[in-house]
Amino acid sequence: MPYNGPTYSMIAGAGGGLVASIATCPLDVIKTKLQAQQTAHGAQGYLGVMGTLKSILKRDGLKGLYRGLGPTVLGYLPTWAIYFAVYDGIKNHFGESPSGERGHIYPAPHAKGYQPAMREHPWTLHILSAMAAGAASTAATNPLWVIKTRFMTQSSEEVRYRHTLDAALTIYRSEGIRAFYRGLLPSLLGITHVAVQFPLYEKCKVWAMEDSDQPLSSRSILLCSAVAKMTASVVTYPHEVVRTRLQTQRRLLSERHASQAYAGIVQTTKNIVREEGWRGLYKGLSINLFRTVPNSAVTMLTYELLMRWLSAPS
Repeated sequence: MPYNGPTYSMIAGAGGGLVASIATCPLDVIKTKLQAQQTAHGAQGYLGVMGTLKSILKRDGLKGLYRGLGPTVLGYLPTWAIYFAVYDGIKNHFGESPSGERGHIYPAPHAKGYQPAMREHPWTLHILSAMAAGAASTAATNPLWVIKTRFMTQSSEEVRYRHTLDAALTIYRSEGIRAFYRGLLPSLLGITHVAVQFPLYEKCKVWAMEDSDQPLSSRSILLCSAVAKMTASVVTYPHEVVRTRLQTQRRLLSERHASQAYAGIVQTTKNIVREEGWRGLYKGLSINLFRTVPNSAVTMLTYELLMRWLSAPS
């Protein structure tokens, strides 16, 4: 099979994102509901992880843990496909081989796995690639994440969305096209997450391969991914809470000039800190780590294995 890095990256990235999104959807539902809660921690009405889980099961049963899976899958497929294509494409274009010649940064499958030949400036190149890829995928798929968040945070008093298209039409008719881009700015600020995660992941792989001539084992890939994802999540988590608050606020077309509790990213952050304390910016962190670490590990393992299979000589 001839080498085609960006195309293979899109296929492998989309496949990894699909498997991971289905596997961890229940944790995503719990995390999103925790982020959307606006009651101070410890006050009456605040639900922790177990309280949220019991509430979902009591109201909607097991299917409630998969509410929003449709837009999640629709979002992850293009997100990871765009992300990995841009990520590899930039490294491919700007990277230099050890000889100084521009060309494929991944020239061929290697005994140790799908890895760059370039080592002169890996950190700067990985950070540039990760940030550009994150911006491209985030801007392209933000409407689907707004729909997903709305699905997962609907209360029992609201008229439930029947499916993804129904949610999209309902939001558009009542709030206009701008509603689909709420939370985009904190999402873009969240690019710092991947700027930490992917360079660290690449570095962990290098460390893991230093004492071995064998391809990285599945266990090593999972460990590298878990360490990178956990570190990045803890460092950048507050932007996720702010994004969720912005995505869940309704601003009807008929109320366009009405005052809003959360008018923007700065005001949202101030309100959270004032009303809920600094801990409010970390609501759902524990379940988020429990969700995103295995999610990322499954995604990256699937990606690496698919890349090896697609790049193997026919």
